[in-house]
Amino acid sequence: MNSSSMRLFSFELTCLTSESMQYANMKFLLSRPSLRVSCFFKKRGGRNAVVSCQLMHNSPNEESLQRKKRLQVPVQKADFVRTLLIDNYDSYTYNIYQELSIINGVPPLVIRNDDWTWEELCHYLYEENAFDNIVISPGPGSPACPKDIGICLQLLLNCRDIPVLGVCLGHQALGYVHGAQIVHASEPIHGRLSEVEHNGCQLFRDIPSGRNYGFKVVRYHSLVIDSESLPKELIPIAWTSSTSTLPFIGIKDSGKSNTHEAQTDQSIFFDPCLTKVGNGSSKHFNYGKTRSARVLMGIRHCTRPHYGVQFHPESVATCHGSQIFKNFREITNDYWLRFRTSYKERRAHSDVSSANGLYREVCRSISAKNNAVDQLKKVVRADRHLEYNKGEMKHLKVFNMVNTHHATTGYKCLKLKWRKYGHLAGQVGGAKSIFCGLFGREAENTFWLDSSSTEKGRARFSFMGGKGGSLWKQLTFRLSHQSDGSSKGGGYLSMEDSQGSAETIFLEEGFLDFLNKELQSYRYDKNEYEDLPFDFHGGYVGYIGYDLKVECGVASNRHKSKTPDACFFFADNLVAIDHKNDDVYILAIHEESSSITQWLDDTQEKLLNLNGSVRMALERQKSHPLTFSSSKASFEAERSREQYIEDVKKCLNYIKDGESYELCLTTQLRKPIEELNSLGLYLHLRERNPAPYAAWLNFSKDDLCICCSSPERFLQLDRNNILEAKPIKGTIARGATKEEDEQLKLKLQLSEKDQAENLMIVDLLRNDLGRVCDPGSVHVPHFMDVESYATVHTMVSTIRGKKLSDVSAVDCVKAAFPGGSMTGAPKLRSMELLDSLESCSRGIYSGSIGFFSYNQTFDLNIVIRTLIIHEGEGSIGAGGAIVALSNPEEEYDEMVLKTQAPVRAVMHFE
Repeated sequence: MNSSSMRLFSFELTCLTSESMQYANMKFLLSRPSLRVSCFFKKRGGRNAVVSCQLMHNSPNEESLQRKKRLQVPVQKADFVRTLLIDNYDSYTYNIYQELSIINGVPPLVIRNDDWTWEELCHYLYEENAFDNIVISPGPGSPACPKDIGICLQLLLNCRDIPVLGVCLGHQALGYVHGAQIVHASEPIHGRLSEVEHNGCQLFRDIPSGRNYGFKVVRYHSLVIDSESLPKELIPIAWTSSTSTLPFIGIKDSGKSNTHEAQTDQSIFFDPCLTKVGNGSSKHFNYGKTRSARVLMGIRHCTRPHYGVQFHPESVATCHGSQIFKNFREITNDYWLRFRTSYKERRAHSDVSSANGLYREVCRSISAKNNAVDQLKKVVRADRHLEYNKGEMKHLKVFNMVNTHHATTGYKCLKLKWRKYGHLAGQVGGAKSIFCGLFGREAENTFWLDSSSTEKGRARFSFMGGKGGSLWKQLTFRLSHQSDGSSKGGGYLSMEDSQGSAETIFLEEGFLDFLNKELQSYRYDKNEYEDLPFDFHGGYVGYIGYDLKVECGVASNRHKSKTPDACFFFADNLVAIDHKNDDVYILAIHEESSSITQWLDDTQEKLLNLNGSVRMALERQKSHPLTFSSSKASFEAERSREQYIEDVKKCLNYIKDGESYELCLTTQLRKPIEELNSLGLYLHLRERNPAPYAAWLNFSKDDLCICCSSPERFLQLDRNNILEAKPIKGTIARGATKEEDEQLKLKLQLSEKDQAENLMIVDLLRNDLGRVCDPGSVHVPHFMDVESYATVHTMVSTIRGKKLSDVSAVDCVKAAFPGGSMTGAPKLRSMELLDSLESCSRGIYSGSIGFFSYNQTFDLNIVIRTLIIHEGEGSIGAGGAIVALSNPEEEYDEMVLKTQAPVRAVMHFE
C-alpha cells in the first residue's frame, strides 16, 4: 500500500473535530443554520447531464447528536451487530438482509425510507441505542428526489457518529448530500459485470483489485457520482478497471487433441469469480489520474465512518460481496470499541434472542408498504399492555416485542383416502385419455394441471378433477376498485357449492387474506399422505389474476380486469398421474365426521374400464368444428407495431433516468369467438406446444376457459418447506435445421442482453424468497440454463430457499407475486410505470395458475403462452423484458414470437 493510501486509511476511524467544511467551488464557513443549494444545469460541450448537486448542513442545535468520543480501554467485540437496513423501495434489499443476517449474527431490522420520522429514527439510534450501524439500500430514482430517498439524506448529514454503508442509490445519496453532482452515466449498466480496482481501505480488506484479479461486480445503475465534483470530504476508494463490461458466460478452451491439428472443444461455462491471487490493493490506483473514462465505484467520508459502493455486493454474481459486508461489520466493531464512551451501556440490554425476536416480527410483515410504525402498533409487550402514540416512543423497547400472528378459529378436520394403480396410465392411453374419459364429456367446471412436457425431469405429476363431493365449491373474486382503479380495498367473493347454493360476501382484507385463513383452518394427519410422492392432496386449484398485485404491496390498479381477479375450485376429489412411473392415484378428502368412498369406487371402475370409447371421444373432440358469427378473423393486437415500439422507447427512457433496471412490457391480442370446442382446442395446443406447467381450467358459470401452455414455474412450496422459483428470461426461436438450432441456442446463451435480463430477475426472486426464508438458505442451484421447447429456446434459472417456520403458504405467495419475470425490477416502481404505459388490465395473463393443498403446500405457474376465452372473446397476452441493451424493433419481434404457439394452435384448429 502506498503512502497516500496509508494516510487515507489512517483517517477512516478518526472523529469529526470541526464544524467547518470548505467545498471546492463554494467557500462557505458553515457555522450558521441550515444551508441548501440545488443546481440543475448541463455542461456545455460535455456528454453528461447534471441531475443535481446539493449542499446541506445541520443546525447547531443538532450538536447533541454528534457525541464527543474518547478512547477507552478496549472491550471485547460483540458477538453480533445490529443493523438498521433502510429500504428505498428496492427489489434487492432482502438479498442484503440475508447476507447481514448471517454475517452479523442477528437479522437486521428493515424499514422503508418513509416509515419513521426523523424524531423516531433519532429515538431508536440515540435513546434506545438499538442499532450499531446502518445500511442504505439501492432503489429506483435519484437522491435528488425526496420521495425516492426519504429520510436517508437527513440521516447521512446528521448521523455522523454511526457507521453507515450506502449501496447504489445509498452511495449516490452519500455523494449528493455533501455536494457532489449526480449525472447520467455514459450508458446505463443493469445486470452486467465490471472489474473493480480499489485503494485497499478497510472496506475492501482481503479483496483483490485491478484487471484480471477477480474482483468482478454486478452493476445496476443509470446515474453516477461525477468524480470531478467530489468535495474534499469525500474520498474515492474504488473505480471500474476498464470501460468495458464482462460476459457471465464465455467460450472456454478445454484442451487440444493428441493429433497434430489443434482442435478446440468449445464448452459453456459460468465462472464470474475466476480469480488471480491479488494482495487486496491495486498498484494501478493513482489519485492524480483523470478517471473520466472510468466510473467511480466507491467513496468514503474522510472523518465519518460513512462508506458507499455504486455496485451491488449482494448480487448472486458479484465476487467477494460477502467480504464487503464482513468488513463493514469489522469497521463497525472497531469504531465502537475505539470511540464510543458508552459502548457497554449501549449493548447492556441487548442480546441475540431479543434481536431475533425483532427479526421474526419483520419477516412476517410482507406487504409492500412495510410500515414499521404500524407494526409497532399491532404488537404487544409480553409483560405489559402498551399504549402507543406516534411521536411518544420513550418507553418502547424494540427488541422485546412479540407478534400476534395468524390467529384462526373454526378448525376443520379433514381425512384423506387414496388408492394407487401401478403402471396404469400407459395402459389406458395416458393423461389425455384419462381426462377425457373421466371429465371430458361436458368438461364444465373441470381442471387439469397438465405436465404435458416431462422431458429432462422438468415436471412429473399431473392433477385433474371436476365438480362433485360434499366439500366442493367454487370461489369467484372480483376486486372492488372503481373504474379509475384508485382504491385497493377488498372485493366481492362469490361462493357456490356442488348443489348450486350460492352466496356473495365482501372481503375487506381481500382474497389472499381469506385464502390464508381458509388454509390455516384445516387440521389433518400427516401420516395419511406420507407415502404419496406428490404434494397436492386436495384443496384449492385455480388462478390468481395479475391485478391481485394490489394485495401484495402495489398502491392501486390503473385498469379493471374483464375477467374475475381470482377463481378457484375446492377440489375434494382428484386424480393424479405420476409420469415418471406411469402410476395413477385417486384421492378423496372428507370431513372427519363422514366416511364417503363412493367417488373412489366409481372412479376406480371407470379407470379400469377405459377402452375404445375414450379414443372415439378424443376423435370427436379433435374434429368438432369452430363456429364464428363472422368470418374467421385473425388475432388483432391492442397496440400497433409503431405504438409498441414507441412504448419500448419510453421504457428505455425510464431506465436511462434510473427509474427501473428492467421493465416487462406487455400487450394483448384479441379475437372474437362465439362458439368453440375449447377442450378440443386445448388438446390440440398441448400436442403442438407441450409444456411442463400447462393447464386447462373451465369455469362455466363465468363463461371462462383457460388453455395454458406455460413453460415457467412461478413458485412452489413442498412438504419439506422448500420454496422454489424457476424464472424464464431470454427467448429465441428454434432453428429450421439441427445445425441452425444449435447455433441459435448458443447465441441465446452468449447474449449479454439476455444474461442481464436473467440475472436481474434471479436477484429479484432471491430477494422475494429472502423475505420469507431462513437466513442463509436462499441459493441458486441452476443459473442461466437453456431449455428447449417446441417453438423456442429459453434461458431458465432456479432459486431455492427454506421457508421460515412461522410463515404461511399464502405469505410466501404475497412476498413474490406477481412473478418478477412479468414485472421487472425494482418491482413496485416498475409495475407503476407499466400500468401507466399499458392500455388495459392484463387480467389472468401474467398471473398464476396452480394449487394450494390443504396441507399448506402449493405449486403455481406463470400465465404465459395462454389463450383466455371469456364471454365470446379470445385473448392472448405477450411481451418482453426491456433493458438498457434492448432494441425496440427486436423487442417487438420477440413479443410476436411468444404469441406464435397459441395463435397457430387456434388458427390451425380452425
